[in-house]
Amino acid sequence: MKTNYTTIKIVFFFVSSFALSQIFSSCSKNIEFENSNVVPAARGDISVKKDKNNNYNIKLEISYLAEPERLQPPKKYYVVWLSSEQNQIPLNIGQIVGTSKLHVKFESVSSSKPKRIFVTAEDDVSTQYPSNFVVLETDKF
Repeated sequence: MKTNYTTIKIVFFFVSSFALSQIFSSCSKNIEFENSNVVPAARGDISVKKDKNNNYNIKLEISYLAEPERLQPPKKYYVVWLSSEQNQIPLNIGQIVGTSKLHVKFESVSSSKPKRIFVTAEDDVSTQYPSNFVVLETDKF
């Protein structure tokens, strides 16, 4: 009788652990940016996590991103854009500000589920339309 109770506890533990891991892994996605032709050394990833209010928390972490003034032609800012399932027109969700010379972090929230996130180099941080100067991008959501 005692053996059956122990077996049930072990089975319950493994089933519960598996179910919890599936729940938490489905709530958060980590995606790497594709390699850049504009800034070949740049590497980064994006974390998208749905919160309890059904918003999407977006976190970018990028390494080896050169200052925009060093690009050819030189630019002033890096701007992050989001295309969603609801709106194919990219939305400017903010400017990347460096935390160190070659490492940057960016966080934002969107009510729309991301379909594509990309970074462009711009002369105007408040631009409403992205230039063709795409530095990093991903569309694997």
